[in-house]
Amino acid sequence: MPLAWGTNVRFGSEADVRYRTSEAPHAWAIFAHCFTCGKDSLAATRTTRALGERGVGVLRFDFAGLGASQGKFGDSTFAADVADLVAAGQAMKAAGKEPSLLIGHSLGGAASLMAAGMMPNIRAVVTIGAPYDLKHVLHQFDPAALKEIETDGEAEVHLVGRHFFVRKDLIDALRENDLRSHIASLKRPLLVMHAPGDDTVYVENASRIFAAAKHPKSFVSLDDTDHLLTQRRDADYVANLITAWSSRYLPMKSDTN
Repeated sequence: MPLAWGTNVRFGSEADVRYRTSEAPHAWAIFAHCFTCGKDSLAATRTTRALGERGVGVLRFDFAGLGASQGKFGDSTFAADVADLVAAGQAMKAAGKEPSLLIGHSLGGAASLMAAGMMPNIRAVVTIGAPYDLKHVLHQFDPAALKEIETDGEAEVHLVGRHFFVRKDLIDALRENDLRSHIASLKRPLLVMHAPGDDTVYVENASRIFAAAKHPKSFVSLDDTDHLLTQRRDADYVANLITAWSSRYLPMKSDTN
């Protein structure tokens, strides 16, 4: 699990210092990247920078088979992603950097909603373009490839300009997981961010996440941004909103003195 911190503090031999802050962080967060993306996506790096500049350290890491991570993407499952998030939080706690905030982009948002219930010290959760119905992710697959996976147990699929081998276990996991009960029992402040014109994960998903959640909860429409936040101004806008919203819920500097 290669790591990257948005602070001036190293974490283990695999950590990668990206951005520097003027002082030690007073709070910590984890960023869970989108389906088929990685810890160095624009959304992840810009959010890390914005939070780091305000004294919040952020851990970014690659899920299995993506970026610099070991393993095969086709062998991964949604449950494994959730377990990775929980394990990352435990490792941070052991290092004296216990996370208070979970931020998840797309499928990483769904994983964050599920993982938060297993991480009692998480104070707030943010989702960006997250699916409510995980089966929605399958819309990104070519129907012929899905049929081949069903028949042969695996197939090569083309996603966001890249080729991946996907096994039936991943497809089955996306079909079987139900987020509703996890969202309803979250009991943490939630910020839901979604673009109305998102043609990868439709905005109806955000409406259902928001409706299932209990207060305090907030919804921000991301106007004409695309699902992957490929425009720098859009990534910056999201990063600044997360920074402002989360400041109400994260430990203050005085709490760590």
